[in-house]
Amino acid sequence: MAGSIQTGRSSGRRRLNAEINVVPYIDVMLVLLIIFMVTAPLLVQGVEVELPQASSEPVVVEDEPVTLTVDARGRYFLDIGTETGKPLSDEEVVQRVGAVLRNKPQTNILIRGDTKVDYGRVLNGMALLQKGGATKLGFITEPPDAGKSKQR
Repeated sequence: MAGSIQTGRSSGRRRLNAEINVVPYIDVMLVLLIIFMVTAPLLVQGVEVELPQASSEPVVVEDEPVTLTVDARGRYFLDIGTETGKPLSDEEVVQRVGAVLRNKPQTNILIRGDTKVDYGRVLNGMALLQKGGATKLGFITEPPDAGKSKQR
């Protein structure tokens, strides 16, 4: 009978596996990667404008410029603040640009005007920027061949 008694602890039990199975984590990571890749282009905010075409040299800018966008309906948008896709009144444009220029007087101010907007509306935007303290203004255009590639 002494031969049939088991004295070792591990002879009848399985040993615990202390390894982590990472396959489910990799699956979740790949699904999240695909979701972010699909949704990232949708998160880009901005106002759709058709820029005029002009031959010019690109301007090298050290700091991020402030851009006033005038859409086809003549509404003003600034790329500063939290709600960049919300149209602004004339007073709001003056106030926001003035606040930026008081903090950073050397900030470049650029204007993006849609080709379909009335030229007087763009000039009014320039006057508002000057009221806010802007002394140098620039225009954003597209190279002449960029418009052809968009239409294809």
